[in-house]
Amino acid sequence: MTPVWEIAALSLKVSLWAVACSLPVGIACAWVLARCRFPGKILLDGLVHLPLVTPPVVVGYLLLIVLGRNGWLGRLFHDWFGVTFTFTWKGAAVAAAVMAFPLMVRAIRLGIESVDRRLEEAARTLGATPARSLFTVTLPLAAPGLLTGALLAFARCLGEFGATITFVSNVPGQTRTLPLAIYTLLQTPEGETAAAWLAGVSLALAVVALAASELAARAVRRRLH
Repeated sequence: MTPVWEIAALSLKVSLWAVACSLPVGIACAWVLARCRFPGKILLDGLVHLPLVTPPVVVGYLLLIVLGRNGWLGRLFHDWFGVTFTFTWKGAAVAAAVMAFPLMVRAIRLGIESVDRRLEEAARTLGATPARSLFTVTLPLAAPGLLTGALLAFARCLGEFGATITFVSNVPGQTRTLPLAIYTLLQTPEGETAAAWLAGVSLALAVVALAASELAARAVRRRLH
């Protein structure tokens, strides 16, 4: 069995990459949902939240169809960039990012909606472009929501299981994160003790992430006020 610290390090690596790669998309999506009106907005909102109500195994299967070696997008990434997602930690990061994306977008959207639109309008009357207004007014004031969204997504990524095992399998050193390692140990004779240790590590990491989310959000709110 892979050492506990290696499994924990892989879980942290997968979760950090998942959050880092999905955060820009999450911010853009949250801003569109919070500030824009257009036909099909309800459909976009539903698509964003679909992973919350869809069985993780189904999400993993869809990822396998699209990003697998024979999937149209997976073949493109492999042929053009030499990137393979199946049976690799990159695929595990993609699965975790997709499952955590709704939580991230929801928290960031609430943060953006809490920003007074009049402040954005005032910035534009002073000559700021919409992009500059977004980066100098909206996002700084919505920082608590951004931090909360990122850390909630990180905590969710740490606990991802169903989509990961369906999409990238359970490969030691590549895709066997903490939840998959716990599952493997529970299927192994006399593996309950090691599984309990890993469960404790997983729980501790999740608690630290959630506590950091709350503390960071409070610190930013105090600075803004």
